[in-house]
Amino acid sequence: MSRTRIGSLAWLLVGIIVAGCGAPATAPAPEPAAALPASPPAAQFLAALSTLCRQAFAGRITANEPQAANDPFEGRELVMHVRTCGPGRILVPFHVGDDRSRTFVITLVGDRLRLKHDHRHKDGSEDVLTMYGGDTIAAGTATRQEFPVDDFSKKLFTREKREVSNTNTWAMEMHPGRMFAYELSRPGRMFRVEFDLTRRVPAPPPAWGQ
Repeated sequence: MSRTRIGSLAWLLVGIIVAGCGAPATAPAPEPAAALPASPPAAQFLAALSTLCRQAFAGRITANEPQAANDPFEGRELVMHVRTCGPGRILVPFHVGDDRSRTFVITLVGDRLRLKHDHRHKDGSEDVLTMYGGDTIAAGTATRQEFPVDDFSKKLFTREKREVSNTNTWAMEMHPGRMFAYELSRPGRMFRVEFDLTRRVPAPPPAWGQ
């Protein structure tokens, strides 16, 4: 074989090797990361409320129909105090003038919320009507949760001759940086208090029994 032919074959072999060692094969594109599941509305609501922990705000009545002759709320200073925040549980005393008997207990139960009304006397003992409330049935939203009366509360109201409350539905609204609302409704009754979250007030003394 001639030197010319050998040289041609050698250069052809070099070309093949260089072509095979060229730019590395393109790596497959990574798969997009799986999206994290969104928190349920109940958890979002509780998380927003927890940002107010240790803060207090004044409220005003925006609905009170029909108004009782000796209504305990009208004309009184109304203050909510987000006093205690723990994992999945927040305590919000609701002060009506000098009456510090009321505390809202809001608890995350699975993907739903539970609202209970803890009522106490000045000595810290439980009122006969206490720990009534209910669990959310619908998922609700991050800004509004509704609590139909539960069976425990119906039995309590019936025992204490308060059957009218057996159709209660409570609701809470949380609009960060603007307003928090507490609401009670049933056929023929609507009560609602809205708290201004743009203006903090001095924290009141602890609720009775706390």
